[in-house]
Amino acid sequence: MSSSSWLDQLEARLDQQLEAFLAANPSQETLLEEQGARDRQARLVGQRRQLQRQAEQERQALLQLADEIRRWQERVVKAQAAGATALAERAKAHQQGLMEQGRQRWQQLGELGVSFAAVERDLRELDSRSRPPRASSLEQDWAAFEANQALEELRRQQR
Repeated sequence: MSSSSWLDQLEARLDQQLEAFLAANPSQETLLEEQGARDRQARLVGQRRQLQRQAEQERQALLQLADEIRRWQERVVKAQAAGATALAERAKAHQQGLMEQGRQRWQQLGELGVSFAAVERDLRELDSRSRPPRASSLEQDWAAFEANQALEELRRQQR
């Protein structure tokens, strides 16, 4: 028997035992679902913070790029006024390249905005699902204690 099939069998057996345990203890299933929701919320909050940091970096880069484009525009005008046509053309080409970078950064910022909106929507959805009244803290703690005890018993049986 290969190790992967042995692991698959063990995983399947543990899944069956967990399902049986949760079927026999519906309050534990609720606690497990609540923990899953809290874990997902924590991941989404972290994702939101990361998106906010990225968006701020993009905004700062856009501001710097805008300043650089203005400087090159002034150089183009100065070179044209001095009759340095070749230099003005090169400066204009460089300015166009910077403007293209700006368009790409705007697009990236827009994509970050779409991602941010999706995370916000998921967080609102999670929040609205968690609105129903919950058991008291003591009841939740007791249910968690019982779940841990039962899971420890299952682990002892597996050894």
